[in-house]
Parts: sequence; C-alpha cells; structure tokens
Amino acid sequence: MTQLPAAQSASPRPADGGRALYGGKSNRRITVRDIALAKERGEKWPMLTAYDAMTASVFDEAGIPVMLVGDSAGNCHLGYDTTVPVTLDEMTMLSAAVVRGTGRALIVADLPFGSYQEGPVQALRSATKLVKEAGVGAVKLEGGERSHRQIELLVESGIPVMAHIGLTPQSVNAMGYRVQGRGEEAAQQLLRDAKAVQDAGAFAVVLELVPAELAAEVTRSLHIPTVGIGAGPDTDAQVLVWTDMLGLTGGRMPKFVKKYAELRQVMGDAAKAFAEDVVGGAFPQEEHSVH
Repeated sequence: MTQLPAAQSASPRPADGGRALYGGKSNRRITVRDIALAKERGEKWPMLTAYDAMTASVFDEAGIPVMLVGDSAGNCHLGYDTTVPVTLDEMTMLSAAVVRGTGRALIVADLPFGSYQEGPVQALRSATKLVKEAGVGAVKLEGGERSHRQIELLVESGIPVMAHIGLTPQSVNAMGYRVQGRGEEAAQQLLRDAKAVQDAGAFAVVLELVPAELAAEVTRSLHIPTVGIGAGPDTDAQVLVWTDMLGLTGGRMPKFVKKYAELRQVMGDAAKAFAEDVVGGAFPQEEHSVH
C-alpha cells in the first residue's frame, strides 16, 4: 500500500488520545490547549510566518500547525528597514488575509511597536482589534518582565498570548541585532523574563537569538512551550520567517536560517523567461488566445 505523506494522511494519535500538531486534517482549528498537550507529551512542532491568504493556504495544506503573522512583514513585504514602522491597521489587514486562507492552523498575530507599550489597557484595545476584526486565535508581544502586566490583562480578558524574549526586533534601536543572554547576569535576566511571562499566563514563549545551552535551560524550567529561532535544537518548537526558509529573501542570511528552496532564483528565472517570450513574440501563442 502506498503511504501518503504526513501532511496528507490522517493525523497520528498520540498516547494521550490527542492529535499530533503537525500534519493531517482536522475539522477544527488548533488551540492553545492543543499546544499545551504537545508540551506534556514532548512533541516538537513547527511554526512559520505568513502574511497573505495564498501562502498561508499552502502552509495549512502542508500541515503547519501554527502560523505567525509577524511584524517581520515590515521587512519582508512592506519595504521597511525594520519592524518598527508597522502599524496595527497593517497587521489587522495581513492577519485577516491569513485567517481567510487557513482552516486548521492556529493563527498568532504580532502586536506591533507602539500598540501595547503604554500599558495593559492599550494592549487590550490593540489585541481586541486583531481578535475581532482579523479573527486571529492569539497575539504575540515582545518583552519579559516589562510586559508582565499587559500579558496578564490580555489573558484575564480571554485573549491567548505568546510572549517573545531574547532578541526583540522592535527594540532594535536600543539593543541592535545581537545574541541575548550571554554572561551570567544576562542569562539570569532571561530566565526571569521567561518565568515572568509564564506566570502572567502566556501559553508559549519565543526565544530569539539565545545561546543554545541557555535556551535548553529555559525550556526545561518552564511548563509552557518554548519556540526557538536561533536558539538551538532543544526548544519545544522552531519558527522561521517563510521568505528566509524558502530562499526568497535576498542578501546575507542569519546563521540560524536553513533554506529549503531557492524561490528567488526560480521566480527570477521565470520572470526573465516570460519577458523574453513577450519581447521575442513567443507569447502568447494560439493556445493562449481567446476567440
């Protein structure tokens, strides 16, 4: 009998009676409860960014269980130099598109810079917009101890929160792009940040650009899942920006990125072939014409 790929076959059923996060079909969205169960049974899972309905639908069909509508869209799609200029309205539009393009994945949307730093009330107002107008299942915000009160109010209000510590790109003007948690004092602060977001009620925490040994220690110390990006192999999940993962992003890539395709080359070659056919009169032919 021919075996179907994991994303096409029925979801494997773990020993606890739940469904594995990666792969398979489902008649409902993955929830934060499913994420918690995966941590309990030691199941690793993938997360990718998505910013539009078509790309999101491809990842949903591939069985990706969690998609992040990241403010990384600022760099990848909106032409900004950093994530800082991204607005809440832009995040709402992009998030709604991703929700419309999916049926199974848990969709998490970033709260952009300036939409939650004033305090818990502003954070709740911003998160409510993403939940009500875009239909996301959770939001993500940056910061550990400093964001404790925002996370706490959102969770109390019924909005699941994914936290983000380590390198926090919205703080690029203050910290730059460099590894976080090196040295005893910095490592202890990262551990305090991790415990703070867990205590506040976050259902998961992203660890970005953190030494692998420290990320492993954080993962062991928490009962919520850790999601690594440049944080070594021992986190509970891994996330990549999809344009990096598929080789669409130009220029130098961070060390932690693994390219699984070279779409920039494929798309460039296709565009050149199309242009040459048009210039040379090879396209359109009779079969491409309407009569």
